[in-house]
Amino acid sequence: MNRNRSKIVLGFVLAVACLVSAAVAAASDSKDQSNAALAFDKLKTLVGQWEGTTDRGKVTTTYELVAGGSALLERVNMGDHGEMPTVYHLDGNRLVLTHYCTAGNQPTLQAERFDPASNELRFRFVSATNLANANAGHMHDAVFKLVGPDQFTADWTWQENGKEAFHVVVQNHRVR
Repeated sequence: MNRNRSKIVLGFVLAVACLVSAAVAAASDSKDQSNAALAFDKLKTLVGQWEGTTDRGKVTTTYELVAGGSALLERVNMGDHGEMPTVYHLDGNRLVLTHYCTAGNQPTLQAERFDPASNELRFRFVSATNLANANAGHMHDAVFKLVGPDQFTADWTWQENGKEAFHVVVQNHRVR
């Protein structure tokens, strides 16, 4: 009789553990989703026109909400290097971007956790279209640091042959 009671208690404990694990996972997914939405809302504050400087020269950038506010379209004009659009949007509980590079490829990056205290948002490479092979050059990471309503830094990392090749750091200030 004691043995059966032990089995029942063990079964009950396992059931409770499973329920607690499911609740924690659901809360984590909810937190990730709200963090992605919070990060996207922060990016939406960039709507407008910006000018920036890099070690490669001046940059002009515009941000506009498109698709009923569900996507943020960035257009970066790097002078002689041409214009490159990037589209930011939520994909379920993820914030993603697709960068349409003058190199002819289109890397997709996913946001890691957004830190509201520092206003820093990091993106990491997920995949790319039109990438000749895994060693071909492409934008691999991006870090945005929103300093205030009229200033932010974008740090893009170019990867080639499996390692970081260079950074393009843009110090932006709002024009309007």
